[in-house]
Amino acid sequence: MAGHSKWSKVKRLKGALDIKRGKLFSKISKEIMIAAKLGGKNPLLNPRLRAAIQTARSQSMPNDNIERAIKKGTGELTATAVEEMLYEGYAPGGVAFLVEAATDNKNRTAADLRSIFSRQQGNLGGPGSVSHMFQRKGQILIPKKSASEETLFEAALKAGAEEFFPEDTFYTIITMPDQLYAVAEALKHASISIETQKLTFLPQNTIHISDERIAHQILRLYDTLDDCDDVLNVHSNFDIPEQLLLQAISVDP
Repeated sequence: MAGHSKWSKVKRLKGALDIKRGKLFSKISKEIMIAAKLGGKNPLLNPRLRAAIQTARSQSMPNDNIERAIKKGTGELTATAVEEMLYEGYAPGGVAFLVEAATDNKNRTAADLRSIFSRQQGNLGGPGSVSHMFQRKGQILIPKKSASEETLFEAALKAGAEEFFPEDTFYTIITMPDQLYAVAEALKHASISIETQKLTFLPQNTIHISDERIAHQILRLYDTLDDCDDVLNVHSNFDIPEQLLLQAISVDP
């Protein structure tokens, strides 16, 4: 799948671990709340909740925080109702953006995102404007030190994975959405360590960006969206050569 790993590479190059832990925990908590609200509090019966809990634990989120988020999602603890929303828009260069958000005020979030797109030379679109360019998939990242390529390839295919990609320091495994947890569990049972497992949106095709100014604008838009408290995840269909990507990142304030 073209461009499947470009966004994860951007986040690694830009230093995803620099995100303030409080903000990171807030985003994870919202994902747990939504997952529990939609599928119930039992992670054995709720694949999305299982994945969210795994992400929380991989980031050393305290168990009390996880349990509190689950109870807020199921209504056992009083909390402001949070609704899952999907926003669509375009960046400079015709690049598509798909933004997953969790909000207690749709009007506020829509206004905030419209302002962000506008300030970064993009525009917020209507429902369906870009979502048809993406596919919902499961994505698993495996550190290369966890297994040899041959071992992991065989284990992934046996578990039911769709695609397998070796990258710089990770292997990426793509699954159907409803197979994410089953594949991840099969890999764990084969003693293969998993860095992350999550549901994501992957572009069906990518747009090649060769202009450094446009690349910089795209990354600025991503950063600003990602910094928004209501935003959970940002997806895009750009394809920026790594050398240009590094140049654009180096001039980011």
